[in-house]
Amino acid sequence: MRIIFLSLLFLSRLYAYSDTDLDGVEDNIDLCPNTPILEIVDIDGCGFKTLESNHHFDIVLGENYSQLDYVTNEKTDTYTTTLQVDYFYKNFSLQASSSYYDSSSKTTSNSGVNDTVISAYYLFHLSDTFNLLLGGGLILPTYDTDLNNNNTDYFSSINISHSLDKVSIFAGYTYTFINDDDISNVVAYQNSSAYSAGVGYHLSSKYYLSASYYQAQSVYEDVDDIKNLSLYNFYSINTHWFTTLTYAYGLSDTTSDHFASIRLGYYF
Repeated sequence: MRIIFLSLLFLSRLYAYSDTDLDGVEDNIDLCPNTPILEIVDIDGCGFKTLESNHHFDIVLGENYSQLDYVTNEKTDTYTTTLQVDYFYKNFSLQASSSYYDSSSKTTSNSGVNDTVISAYYLFHLSDTFNLLLGGGLILPTYDTDLNNNNTDYFSSINISHSLDKVSIFAGYTYTFINDDDISNVVAYQNSSAYSAGVGYHLSSKYYLSASYYQAQSVYEDVDDIKNLSLYNFYSINTHWFTTLTYAYGLSDTTSDHFASIRLGYYF
């Protein structure tokens, strides 16, 4: 009987154990809750040394809404769930992203996986206030349509930014090599150039706001450029968690009148 009692007591303590900040010190005796994951803590759970590491990651989940099907240019309500994973090492970064969409209009409805993007970037600090970001990547054809867009595409990009106290000015250019096969009398593909420029402002150490203009050639020939104005918000909740909110207003017939996105990320 005593063995059974002791076993139940042990199990109850095991399942009641809680260490929210994963520092090895139980919550009910942790004098410094929510310590960053890279800190070494003492017996009271308070940090006294930060582990320096050049390797970092983040995971970002998002929900998007848009009002246009970019294949048919038909007004369509589309809801998209996105997943993005980033790896950072010093000035080098890798990124992988994919998404699942659910789209409906007056005549059609469909859902599926969009193309998957894998990219790499390198950041050059040209001065204390001037940065240059070079990148490139693959667009994997995980988006399934009847328009022969089943080949891997490639892109390269260059972005520059200049900081003036709390204000930043930025611009970027991306060129995409489209390898999809044309369908006679149906669709013809072309390589695409995209441009962007904007200004940002650090309202505080946690909150960043920017406004920008974006213009891109369609990957389909004889289709007007995509043009929009967007407002971007970034907020750092704490050491690890952050969120972004984006709104874009379309300026051309080939662009969604309204686009909205909210994302939640975890950095470690």
